[in-house]
Amino acid sequence: MSENALTPVDFWFDPRCPWAWITSRWILEVEKLRPIQVRWHVMSLSVLNENKDVSEDYKRGIPKGWGPVRVCIAAEQKYGPGVLGRLYTEMGTRRHHERQEIDRAFFEASLSAAGLDPALADAAEVTDFDEAVRASHKDGIDRVGQEVGTPVIEVEGSAFFGPVVTPVPRGEAAVKLWDGVLAVASTDGFFELKRTRTREPSFD
Repeated sequence: MSENALTPVDFWFDPRCPWAWITSRWILEVEKLRPIQVRWHVMSLSVLNENKDVSEDYKRGIPKGWGPVRVCIAAEQKYGPGVLGRLYTEMGTRRHHERQEIDRAFFEASLSAAGLDPALADAAEVTDFDEAVRASHKDGIDRVGQEVGTPVIEVEGSAFFGPVVTPVPRGEAAVKLWDGVLAVASTDGFFELKRTRTREPSFD
């Protein structure tokens, strides 16, 4: 199947969010089973929450959240957007499955495993890429509004936050959810479907 026959699916992620990580593994499962092509973009919970009345835990996390998105943007600027998916996979595996601390060693290992220059870890500590982070974040969040989080997905003009789900749906369950999400998101005038979370993220 040619790439021209694939439907683009744009996915905005923050590498630190466990829920976005689960959704990202789901969309990759869907990509195996439906004619779609995922295109990755950076968004930032630190940007989203910086001027909001959030809990103390969230406030403490805002400064820490800049490093991963800066490194992602630095990699995108050096190599192109095509590298974001594999860098996100390396970061997410180390953070969410292996519980590694987000420090310079984390960035260097993730970059190297993705086939990228480990020196891009320098980006985590500088503000040079912050304008580009904000621009990428704005591009995603403007499609859905401010009262959401990560991930944001857009397909064929329909954009939405989520789905928030655990564990990762696989096989037929993955495409069943995909088809349902598309049906809901493409319905004119539809805005919200939600219930209280009763489970922690599961990465099994």
